Amino acid sequence: MPFNSLGEFVRALRRAGELQEIRASVSPHLEISEISNRVVKAGGPALLFTNVEGARYPVLTNQFGSARRMAMAFGARTLDEVAARLRTLLDPRIPDAGGERLGRLLDAGMAFSAMMPRTVRNDAPAQQVVENDPDLRTLPALQTWPLDAGRFLTLPLVFTKDPQSGTQNVGMYRVQLYDARTAAMHWQRHKQGRAQAAKWGRTTPVAIVVGTDPVVTYAASAPLPPLLDEMAFAGLLRGRPVRMVRCKTVDLKVPADAEFVLEGVVDNEDLRMEGPFGDHTGVYSLADRFPTFHLHALTRRRHPIYAATVVGKPPMEDAWLGKATERIFLPLLQLIVPEIVDYNLPVEGGFQNLAIVSIRKNYPGQAKKVMNALWGLGHMMMLTRCLIVVDADVDVHDVRSVAWFVLNNIDPARDLVVMSGPVDDLDHSDGSFAALGHKIGIDATRKSAAEGYTRTWPPDIVMDFDTRTLVSRRWDEYGLADSVPQEDRWSGQGLAALERLLREPAYTPGSVDASALHATELPRANR
Repeated sequence: MPFNSLGEFVRALRRAGELQEIRASVSPHLEISEISNRVVKAGGPALLFTNVEGARYPVLTNQFGSARRMAMAFGARTLDEVAARLRTLLDPRIPDAGGERLGRLLDAGMAFSAMMPRTVRNDAPAQQVVENDPDLRTLPALQTWPLDAGRFLTLPLVFTKDPQSGTQNVGMYRVQLYDARTAAMHWQRHKQGRAQAAKWGRTTPVAIVVGTDPVVTYAASAPLPPLLDEMAFAGLLRGRPVRMVRCKTVDLKVPADAEFVLEGVVDNEDLRMEGPFGDHTGVYSLADRFPTFHLHALTRRRHPIYAATVVGKPPMEDAWLGKATERIFLPLLQLIVPEIVDYNLPVEGGFQNLAIVSIRKNYPGQAKKVMNALWGLGHMMMLTRCLIVVDADVDVHDVRSVAWFVLNNIDPARDLVVMSGPVDDLDHSDGSFAALGHKIGIDATRKSAAEGYTRTWPPDIVMDFDTRTLVSRRWDEYGLADSVPQEDRWSGQGLAALERLLREPAYTPGSVDASALHATELPRANR
């Protein structure tokens, strides 16, 4: 079941043993960041700081910082389960059976109903308290790194509206606090919020929301096309409409179950220095001029939770938000580029520096066609610096195997594509222009004579099925599968198990009828 609020999610995390409450006095100046950084890199729990110096509200960090918690946010066991829900709705095949057709229609109807946000008038926890003298400094905003220019809202949902169509947008743009009533709005040139702001002229009505149920927070970070409303997408993922309420002082609607709502305007001509800020790129994004947010009203729950995240050198909490996008958007990606089998956005690449894509290759040059298709997909993939395309049988999530496969298969003169185009505003690698640079594509698929490879492409070394099946069965019997850690160092227990296995008289290929194992043992590997 979906969570209706951040508080519900926090209680669920606590029941699941996924939350650690910290009652010791901690400072929002660097200390919370250092604690959170250590915990997330150790694979630790979400953190609820209940005694924050100078603050009236508890601070939550690392709520998304593991695969389990990210799946819990969607009410699922795994992120692939969330993707499977979307895949069912997006399946273009028309069912043959009448009952199946009816089931699909009912599913589609329920999904459409869930996508329609529902406006409430009186029952809005986000407006339980209306601050008489609103002050941004009452929020326990964090300074996360030593060279940061100050305190930042790091997990804000920024709501804007197109003045012509009335369509709302929500994006996640960091906000640097200046004083009680002003802050910097860091929306970059490729962001929809900035595009809508340009249509307003000097001032743009804005609502900044801090703390929502986890699916709504995720939706604000998702790379959706401009025509798809983030709250509708959140409703689809939740299976339940998002409750919205009209703001007190600006003509915008925000989630009714939010923790904090900051209402005001962004003055597009009041440009001030924002940054530096220790960013998800692992380096500081440098100071630059951005428009200023002017606070008009602050509403909140009676007992709100302040949601924050710490970004920096990966892996950090945002790695799991990125992995959610990777899994959830796979069915959508396959609708547009059907030859795609799977893809991986490695955490080390910051989700925009590297994408590894596997395809079913049917004709010469298909990998390069896929590269161009992906770079043309707007916010989803257009800023990706490096695209690697491999064959369908390569596991894109086994980065070590991918590296071996790529390094063995490419001829740079034949397989590299370099092109100019837009890159992320935070990309610092090109010293000449901001947000413009070069991208590289690597076609690591196997080549045929049709692509100029006139020799015979060598077959991969793969053990035969019968032998693998035999060894796998004995391996499991002697507990070897649990004795070899991921870093490939054998423990004493593992060596002892291996020794027992090799002493076993029955361990000879001829002593087992491998054909009898085919139906129950390992599936035949891709070749």
